[in-house]
Amino acid sequence: MQGRRADRVGTLIQEEISRLILQSVKDPRVRCATVTRVRVSDDLRQARVFIASIGGDETQRQEALIGLKSAAGFLRGELGRRLCLRYVPELLFSVDDSLEQEMHLDELFRQIEATRTKES
Repeated sequence: MQGRRADRVGTLIQEEISRLILQSVKDPRVRCATVTRVRVSDDLRQARVFIASIGGDETQRQEALIGLKSAAGFLRGELGRRLCLRYVPELLFSVDDSLEQEMHLDELFRQIEATRTKES
């Protein structure tokens, strides 16, 4: 039962943080950051926020991560004002590299398919 509540709270946090990044955060480093998912612990004390940088390289992702970590207090305070939670979770930011992994696997599958068609 608590896992479902944590999922619902994670979805709310993802929506609000995305909105806050677009509208309220003034740091230019985080403008290219997109919140891909939020994983909240079962006790709702910590929220791991996964971000991806749109069209950015590794340095831009790291800069966005640094900018979000510096804005974590502001974001947590705004979440406390906007969401009706007893405790506002501590925000931990991580880079989400699942898109790059997916593109790498897609490229590998294409290479396998190309070698199969050459052999046939």
